[in-house]
Amino acid sequence: MDDVSYRSIYQPVIKAIMDHYRPNVVVLQCGADCLAADRLGCFNMSNYGHGDCVRYMLEFDVPVLVLGGGGYTMRNVARCWTYETSVLVGEEISNDLPQTEYYSYFSPDFTLHPETVCKMDNQNSKQYLDDIRRMTVENLKSVASAPSVQMQHVPPDFMKEDKRDWSDDKPDEREDFSESLKRVEMDNEYYDGDKDQD
Repeated sequence: MDDVSYRSIYQPVIKAIMDHYRPNVVVLQCGADCLAADRLGCFNMSNYGHGDCVRYMLEFDVPVLVLGGGGYTMRNVARCWTYETSVLVGEEISNDLPQTEYYSYFSPDFTLHPETVCKMDNQNSKQYLDDIRRMTVENLKSVASAPSVQMQHVPPDFMKEDKRDWSDDKPDEREDFSESLKRVEMDNEYYDGDKDQD
C-alpha cells in the first residue's frame, strides 16, 4: 500500500465518516507502522503520504487530538512525528536533520524524508481498493445516527452529602463497620427488592 493507494481510500472514507457522524472533536491516532521499511508493517507509505492524512483531517476545521502509536523502526517514527508536528503547527521545516547526539541513527541519508524503499510490491488493484472504499461508505449508511453520549447537568442534590462532622475524628479509634457502609453505598445509588433493576 503506497501513498496514492492509501489516499484513494482514506480521503473518501474520512469524508463520509465526518459527514455522517459530524463529530465535535476528532482523536487521530497516527501509528507509524505503515511507513516503508518498518520492521513489522507491510505498507510502503512515505512521511509525506502519512502527513497528508493529518493535513486532510485538519481541513474539516474541528479540534483534533493527535496521538502517536505503532511504528517499529525508531528512526522512521522520529521522522514521521517530527514531520507531522510541523504539519500540525503549519510550519515548513528543513529536510536536513540538525546535528544532535542522535544524528548517527539517521544514516546514511541524514534527512527528514529519506527515499522510500519499497519493502514489498503493492498488490492492491484499483478495482479492489474501489470495492473496499465503496463497501465501507455503504456500511456507514446502515448506522442510523451519529453515536454519542448524552451530556447533561447533574443537579446538586443528586448525591446526599455526607453530613458527618469529621473534626471530632479520633484517628486511633475505629468506627462501626455499618456506619462506614452507609457512606460508601448511598441510598439513592443501590436498591434492594422491587426497585432493583438489574
